[in-house]
Amino acid sequence: MKHYFLTVFDKFGEKLLDETFEASNNDEAKEIGRKRIDEEGYSEYTHRCVSPEAKLVLFHR
Repeated sequence: MKHYFLTVFDKFGEKLLDETFEASNNDEAKEIGRKRIDEEGYSEYTHRCVSPEAKLVLFHR
């Protein structure tokens, strides 16, 4: 399992959510990240999910 990083920002650049989670691959991380963002109601905020290799697997602006 790899550690992925999920971050959500408001329109002023302040972090609303900053957490890590484990997933076995980038596709699974993308689904976990989307689900977590939807649970918190942040789907319309700028967000990103980054792999341990610094690859962007999920992004919304």
